[in-house]
Amino acid sequence: MMLLNIFFLMLPFSAAHSWVERLRRLDLNGTMVGDVGFMRGAMSRLDPAFNDLKQQYLLPPPGRDENLGILPSDLICRDTQQAVGQFNAAYPPLKAWPGDLVALQYQENGHVTLPENTPQKPKDSTIFIYGTMHPSPDDRLLSIHRVWNAEGTGGDKRGLLLTTRSFDDGRCYQINSGPISVARQKAYVKVPADPQGADLWCQNDLRLPTNIRGNYTLYWVWEWPSIPTNTTPNGRMEVYTSCMDLQILPGIRSGSVSFEKGQDMNWAGIEEQMVASEMV
Repeated sequence: MMLLNIFFLMLPFSAAHSWVERLRRLDLNGTMVGDVGFMRGAMSRLDPAFNDLKQQYLLPPPGRDENLGILPSDLICRDTQQAVGQFNAAYPPLKAWPGDLVALQYQENGHVTLPENTPQKPKDSTIFIYGTMHPSPDDRLLSIHRVWNAEGTGGDKRGLLLTTRSFDDGRCYQINSGPISVARQKAYVKVPADPQGADLWCQNDLRLPTNIRGNYTLYWVWEWPSIPTNTTPNGRMEVYTSCMDLQILPGIRSGSVSFEKGQDMNWAGIEEQMVASEMV
């Protein structure tokens, strides 16, 4: 465990971007329970072949003419995440019930605690999470993102917007000497625990619809725009996505959130997000 903690502390997070590292079910008291789930195409950071570019997916892709931006033909999922079933046994989908509360966790990689590293970026940005029982390998970003809506009447009506969340959940941090990280380390104390190590990962908590069954696909879409400058007077949009499946179990989860204060933050949801999910 100690070696793994050291490994995570040594990651060059300030140069990295983010994707959904894992999914967890949340009990009504806010504690993460059950087996861990993963996005399609997930791989271990300890794999000798691992690098960020094999997990993250950026649109528009590097090298494209900035004047073109994101194209209608751009797929919402990267090549290793375009189809249901793109996973191996070591990194399976999350199993959950209709109505379950679910946490999607990701590393902030300095985008929250070291804003001086990216002065062209706003202090915060937005994540959109979409859900569908009818995914397609040909799903396009611009046919879904800001098109599917909460009512399920947007676009081709195959899915809906489940929630929007701030990239910065207000408490997550990675260990560095920046003032934001130092303040949060004091405010949100935790003991090192795998796989986060000493860091506290960000998360998006949401409640699943009660009318889903079989396979349910989530599209996690992070808008990380650049503000207008002399060289880019209209700014520049960067979008990162993660695509994942949930294996929906028979039955239904119901009940109201009764969050337990003071629990171990390595395994805790965020009360405000959980309660907000009940109000949708």
